[in-house]
Amino acid sequence: MKAFKSYIPLYIVAVLGVGGLLAYNSSPQIAFAKPASTKIPAPKVAKPDQQTATFAAGCFWSMEAIFKQLKGVASVEPGYAGGKLKNPTYEQVEEANTGHAETVNIIFDPKVITYRDLLNVLLTVRNPTTVDQQGPDIGPQYRSVIFARNAEQKQQALDAIKQFTAKKVWNAPIVTQVASYSNFYRAEDYHLDYYNLHKWEPYCAGVVAPEIAEFREKFHDKLKSQ
Repeated sequence: MKAFKSYIPLYIVAVLGVGGLLAYNSSPQIAFAKPASTKIPAPKVAKPDQQTATFAAGCFWSMEAIFKQLKGVASVEPGYAGGKLKNPTYEQVEEANTGHAETVNIIFDPKVITYRDLLNVLLTVRNPTTVDQQGPDIGPQYRSVIFARNAEQKQQALDAIKQFTAKKVWNAPIVTQVASYSNFYRAEDYHLDYYNLHKWEPYCAGVVAPEIAEFREKFHDKLKSQ
């Protein structure tokens, strides 16, 4: 989300008004909370009757807020994957030289929602056609990757991309990578449920909220009851 500091779309101006925009410019910490601690807990582990999906597709605040609303999803944890640095911090990943991407670990019940269902959501509500970019967030830490945890997940990911390409769901080639899972480091505690706890912040109100609204409209039949 760091790249967003220098990028202020017109719709955010409309949301915030002039006063809010001035506050945003003078106080970027409003949109980017300072860490309460540097603790990096271990990620949750799926139960025997559950499975895990690991996706990277831009800001993990948005990814977490979207996927946790789906029926059959037990938990969604933001974190970092795909790099070589062990136990990276948010600040290190945002420097874009660790090899990690902002990622979510999704634990789900395959009897309620399938891995293919999750792929369909991913490839619909996140733009899979932009290299190292998702909306206003730019850099390799925002690249689109499906981290397949086994051969079956890899094949399903490749099949989903092939189907979306054949149906021309997007007007540009899909560049989402399909990579073998190697690591996932959970993000710091202050990133958990970030959107729901900070809906008033400029980034959440101007970027995440519209994404969630679009997701809820397209996948209303798969949402948890409120």
